[in-house]
Amino acid sequence: MKIKIDHVTVCGSALDGMRKAFVDAGLTTEYGGPHANGVTHMALIGFDDGSYLELIAPMKSVEGASANLAGWIKLMQGEAGACAWAVHTLNIQEEVERLKAAGIAATAPESGGRKKIDGTALRWQTATAGPGAAGAQLPFMIQDETPRELRVQPSATIRDTGLTGIAMVVLGVKDLNGAVAAFQKAYGWGAPTIEEHREFGATLAQFPGTPVILAAPADENSWLATRIHHFGDCPLAFLLHAPDLRRISKRLGLARENTWFGRKLLWFDETQLQGLRLGVVE
Repeated sequence: MKIKIDHVTVCGSALDGMRKAFVDAGLTTEYGGPHANGVTHMALIGFDDGSYLELIAPMKSVEGASANLAGWIKLMQGEAGACAWAVHTLNIQEEVERLKAAGIAATAPESGGRKKIDGTALRWQTATAGPGAAGAQLPFMIQDETPRELRVQPSATIRDTGLTGIAMVVLGVKDLNGAVAAFQKAYGWGAPTIEEHREFGATLAQFPGTPVILAAPADENSWLATRIHHFGDCPLAFLLHAPDLRRISKRLGLARENTWFGRKLLWFDETQLQGLRLGVVE
């Protein structure tokens, strides 16, 4: 079963600070408005492939947050950076039932929304699959009730960068075998390709032909082990897609290079992005 990333989420305690960090890194976000939960607001970068990167933070107080939002609040207050990811579905109830039939715990769809600065009200439904907060390991599902093109459009500010979309989600997991089994059960995928990357402090597992890479700590003293101890299993990095890495490197000043699963990638300076690990893959 193929899945396509709808969006990925970067969280923190203050939206303005995150937005400034992105501007300093050469990435300008657009303010997207407050969520219907009355607790959070967001900014985003929309890409040509229809996916987008979301920045999310509390507006003021987190009091009154729903139980489903509680896991995200912990990540926001802890400045976790990468925190969640979502896939789009045209029939969320049907997908929930399919996952349950496959032995995956899934919540009933819940209504959500956001109000854009032009007054446009957006409405959608979301449902969570697997353990942890929404999108912590398995992606949460989202189905639009208002037209999706109202929720996201390619950002004019990103056109000159050469970035075209969200290519990969890198998920930090404590139990690699257990996480592999969860994705296989949910989507019927085959065995992943495994690589050791000591420079990243992780054992990586990629499901070929999918946007998913699992990362398990190389040892108990690694930065990844510490992150999982604090935040649990959840996304730890996002990889953007670009057809021309040389152009991206020159445009955004990216220098640190790795090769994962036969593909070259470059990294933004995480100290510039408040600790967020954000990369670009060819």
